[in-house]
Amino acid sequence: MLEIAIGIILGCCALGAGTAMIAGIGPGIGEGNAVAKACEAIGRQPECKGDVTTTMLMGCAIAETTGLYALVIAILLIFVAPDLLVEVLKANI
Repeated sequence: MLEIAIGIILGCCALGAGTAMIAGIGPGIGEGNAVAKACEAIGRQPECKGDVTTTMLMGCAIAETTGLYALVIAILLIFVAPDLLVEVLKANI
């Protein structure tokens, strides 16, 4: 019975980590769109290159934070959560 419970804990942690990494799709799409629009803007008005590039980089940095948060959650679910949950399970049995 304990082995089944540990297996369920490990499986759910792996599924949770995979689901968390789906959040990496959003920043990739958003940053791609931002860079595309910045290139269009620089192509239309090359003299505004510095302002457009600075604004684009700031936007990309903010958009990337969601992907980094998802990565941190996935790493915690893979390496930290299973041990803690198994210890709690064993303590309550």
